[in-house]
Amino acid sequence: MIATALLGALLSALLGAVSYKLWGRQGAIAAAAFGLLATLIQLGAIRLVQPVKSAPISRFLARWGAGMGLRLLGVLAIALAAGLDPRRVPPLAAALGYLGVLLPLLLLEVRVIR
Repeated sequence: MIATALLGALLSALLGAVSYKLWGRQGAIAAAAFGLLATLIQLGAIRLVQPVKSAPISRFLARWGAGMGLRLLGVLAIALAAGLDPRRVPPLAAALGYLGVLLPLLLLEVRVIR
């Protein structure tokens, strides 16, 4: 879990720096904020799945599905924030931060929950 949190924070900072070059200060803030949101969501999803790793598959899949639902809520948060104020939350920067952190962490999850 610590490795996941550190990698998420590192990726958030990196994507914030890239977004600063592309969209300026607001882009950097949006990318870093949504990258950190992705990290928190991923940590929550891992916590949901870990207790049922050896449980029956139906129970495991229910928890895994709940984690995927959390990830979908993150996508909806981007749409809501960017829709309400696109100048303060540039949609592409927010999406880059969220997906740029979430996807690598999602791939890492396979190793973490073994």
